Amino acid sequence: MAGTGEAGKAGRRECGVCWNVYDPALGDPQWQVPPGTAFEDLPSHWSCPNCAAEQSKFLALSDD
Repeated sequence: MAGTGEAGKAGRRECGVCWNVYDPALGDPQWQVPPGTAFEDLPSHWSCPNCAAEQSKFLALSDD
């Protein structure tokens, strides 16, 4: 299965508090994060643009 071990790497992440999705293909205009920025490459001060949850609250989404 392609990508099974890579689900958390460069994939979409969902906030476990408000269910907002961070998609690296889109980036985050509110935080001025350009498209193509992997979740792991977000600045340490980045938080959910919807509810301000910290990065540790985000869960990897499967692209299946």
